[in-house]
Amino acid sequence: MYLVVEQLLNGLQFGLLLFLLAAGLTLVFGIMDFVNLAHGSLYMMGAYFAATFVAWTGSFVLGALLALGATLLLGIVLEYVALRHLYGRDHLDQVLATFGLILFFNDAVRLIWGPAGLALPLPAWLTVPVQIIPGVYYPAYRLMIIVVALAVAAMLYLVVMRTRVGMLIRAGASNREMIGALGINIKLLFTLVFGLGAALAGLAGLMQAPILTVQIGMGENILILAFVIIVIGGIGSIRGAFMAAVFVGIIDTMGRAFLPDLLRKVLSGAAASTAAPALSSMLIYLLMAIILVLRPEGLFPAAKR
Repeated sequence: MYLVVEQLLNGLQFGLLLFLLAAGLTLVFGIMDFVNLAHGSLYMMGAYFAATFVAWTGSFVLGALLALGATLLLGIVLEYVALRHLYGRDHLDQVLATFGLILFFNDAVRLIWGPAGLALPLPAWLTVPVQIIPGVYYPAYRLMIIVVALAVAAMLYLVVMRTRVGMLIRAGASNREMIGALGINIKLLFTLVFGLGAALAGLAGLMQAPILTVQIGMGENILILAFVIIVIGGIGSIRGAFMAAVFVGIIDTMGRAFLPDLLRKVLSGAAASTAAPALSSMLIYLLMAIILVLRPEGLFPAAKR
């Protein structure tokens, strides 16, 4: 029972990290109609910035804040210098261009930080276990990820649904030409949206950095899951990204935790350990395929206004 609770929390934590990545991706894709394969590279850059700034400052919190600001600035510069010229182009052009950016960022990281991975140590106050219910202890850092991600999700929902900027973002998702005709600076809006998406990706990367090794290409595999999430939840829908990310995170984590024991009844130990992650991924992709057939717009599509 305690193991189930712990793995559910791990799944929630992983799902919320996926949400941070998928939320930025769904905003950029849903509002700007832009396919950004380099979104995972911004996730990677957030992790590298965090490892660097924490080492420079000696403070985890200050380093994380500096990394978040650096990723936001990088996203704005990237949109202004390179991606702005691809708006209105065919999606294939965008895919090819942003794939080139993946190669660029990987080589830039290799040139600046070297080919070896980096570690991001946690401060002592984040390494202690916290008792959440009698008999169940959970790492303080993973608990902090859950709290921070939920707070960001709530703030993002309030900004998108309750503010003037959010109104413009939702209007841009529905009819970009109309809000441009009303005198809204559509280029500035796109820059802000892309910068917000970059900051969310960087936040996910810097929070994942202490759990995994910070390494070249770390954003590529998780980007696939982010695309799956926005397909399941609905392109352009923050609510859909949140629900789908939590669901995918729990399926992936629970499958990796408990499927090996079930598979060992019919397979050898090594084969079961190898097959369990693949089977978990297959279940997620199967779910996406079913939703594409039965509800192509996603489970929680963005409202048309």
